[in-house]
Amino acid sequence: MSNRTSLPVPWLRLGRIERYVLVQQGRSLAIALGVIAALIMLIDFVEISRGVGSDVDLPAARILGLMLLKSPQVVIQLLPFVFLFGTLAAFVGLNRRSELIAMRAAGISAWRFVLPAAGAAFMVGVLTVTALGPAASAADGLFQRERARLSGAAGGLDAPQAVWIREGDDTRQMIIRAEQQDRASARLLDVSFFIYSNDAAGSRTFSERIDAASASLSAGRWRLVDAVGAQIGQRAVRYATLDLPSSLAEDEAFERFARPQSTSFWALPAQIGRVENAGFSTTAYRLRLQQLLATPLMFAAMSMLAAAFSLRLMRLGDLARMSVAAVLLGFGFFFVNQAASAFGSAEVIPAWLAAWLPPLLTALAAFTLLFYTEDG
Repeated sequence: MSNRTSLPVPWLRLGRIERYVLVQQGRSLAIALGVIAALIMLIDFVEISRGVGSDVDLPAARILGLMLLKSPQVVIQLLPFVFLFGTLAAFVGLNRRSELIAMRAAGISAWRFVLPAAGAAFMVGVLTVTALGPAASAADGLFQRERARLSGAAGGLDAPQAVWIREGDDTRQMIIRAEQQDRASARLLDVSFFIYSNDAAGSRTFSERIDAASASLSAGRWRLVDAVGAQIGQRAVRYATLDLPSSLAEDEAFERFARPQSTSFWALPAQIGRVENAGFSTTAYRLRLQQLLATPLMFAAMSMLAAAFSLRLMRLGDLARMSVAAVLLGFGFFFVNQAASAFGSAEVIPAWLAAWLPPLLTALAAFTLLFYTEDG
């Protein structure tokens, strides 16, 4: 004698009904993605035209190419809303055509078509983190370099902004401060090197300061031009050029300050190690890594939340009210995610908690609503 439960055992096996629901979800997701991507591309096109296009006379095709490099990163950040709106539209459509009512009347549990939809969203999340995200990060990095090159070609340096770099090993540490950076020629301008020596006990002692008109990183060394160095108790010495050994890779003086959001998933662990070895805080990078790891769960939770609200329409019969409630709840979890990120960046809460709390809350809300819908 077999007992039927609301959660079927063979939910991993996709039958005809599950495949049909997945097809409907895929179509709605494609439409939602197209609408959101079109809006983002339009905004980016206008922004690039008013930004880079105002410095350099660029044809429309060139601006379009820059837009295609910049927009994917923003689209990926908004993918949770694609799953929220797309899944909601798919299940609402099934409800309006009374297809969900027929499925439920036939004794089919809601878990049979909700879990495959969530599983598909989870797999898309894995693909996004491992493949689409790194490609978008690379495109965004190319856009940043191209924008800097175009701005440099227009005869302007980056806006004055102090740059701080720290590097070294167990015996020596260097703190580098530059008043300005010229990305076009990969140089730090009006730069000061503060050199410290470490003893066996780990104590750090200031040993020398070197000021230079410019510094460039190449072949494992800093090349200083028009430099003046002074050690404690000694007179200043002027150098036309001076080389200092460096543990940084070429161009890392600029790349290490890239936003964590522009760093791909595969590059984050190495980036965390480099930043940590240089003595800087890695909180922002660790938070970004945890957020990427939680992305598949966020996609699945958004999909389940939208489906759960759509299923309740069969009993409540209030399509507009429940749809608006689902959208508002999705935005609410988005703001929770932003608040958690802010707390994590400020080290008020651990980075892993700030990253995993929003998707876990979303998933718990979706499961609670689904259990209530199924079991009353």
